[in-house]
Amino acid sequence: MQDLLPQRIVCLTEETTEWLYLLGQEARIVGISGYTVRPRRAREEKPKVSAFLSAKIDKILALKPDCVFGFSDLQADIASLLIKAGVQVTVFNQRSVDEIFSVLYQVAAMVGQAEQGLEKLAAMRADLDAMAQRATAFKRRPRVYFEEWDEPHMSTIRWVSELITTAGGDDIFPELAAMPMGRDRIIASGDSIVQRAPDVIIGSLCGKKFRPEKVAARPGWQDVPAVRTGQVFEIKSADILQPGPAALTDGVAQMHRIFSQWEALHG
Repeated sequence: MQDLLPQRIVCLTEETTEWLYLLGQEARIVGISGYTVRPRRAREEKPKVSAFLSAKIDKILALKPDCVFGFSDLQADIASLLIKAGVQVTVFNQRSVDEIFSVLYQVAAMVGQAEQGLEKLAAMRADLDAMAQRATAFKRRPRVYFEEWDEPHMSTIRWVSELITTAGGDDIFPELAAMPMGRDRIIASGDSIVQRAPDVIIGSLCGKKFRPEKVAARPGWQDVPAVRTGQVFEIKSADILQPGPAALTDGVAQMHRIFSQWEALHG
C-alpha cells in the first residue's frame, strides 16, 4: 500500500509543509517554498524551490517529484508549466475555515494518514469550539479591522474573518471577506475604514512588516477608537494568512488574547 502513496512531494506553500511535518511525513517532502518558516527546521532540511507567484521549474523537475501541492488560482501558471512537463499537481483553493479542514484531511489521506489526520483535526476543531464558547462571555465584542495590505488598503480573506468571529471579535468588512479574489477586497478610501470606527486594528502583510505607528500617523485616523486607545497590533503572516494549521491554532489564539484584553478593559 505504501508504494501507492506519493514518495517525493514538493510543497509550493507553507501550510502543506507544516501539516506533513505534524503528521510525521516530512521524509516525503523534497522541496518547499522559500517563504516557509513553520516548522523552522524545514528551512534547514529542505531545498527551497519557489516563492508564491514564481518557482524554479528546472529545480523542481530535477527533484523528480511524484506530487506537487499548491494553493490558489495565483499559482495557476506554475501549475500549468509543471503539468506540461508531466508532473502530477494538486492545487487547492480553500478560502473558509471549513475548506481548510477539508484540504488538510485530503492531504492526510493522500499520504496514508487519514486516521491520524482526523484525530488532529478533531482536536483543532474542539479548541476552536471552546474558544468560541469562551467568547460568548464577552459583554462587548470589539469591532475589528484586519488589514491584509496597506497600499492600497485591503481587508482580509474569509478564513481570517471567520476566525475573528471565533476569537470574539466582529469583522467590520464582512461583505469583503466573502470575496474570493484579493482585488475585490481592496478598500477604495481609508475614510470608509475610519467611518466604521474599529476598536481593534490587526495588520498582517505578506512580504513586509506591519507598523502600528504608521497606522496611527495616517491622516484622519487619530480619532479611530483603535488608534486612540493603542489597540493596533501585528500578527505575522505565517501565523494567520497561511490556510493551514497555523491559522487554526497560533493565529486565532493571538487574536483571542488581543480581544480578551480589550474586553477586560472596555467590556
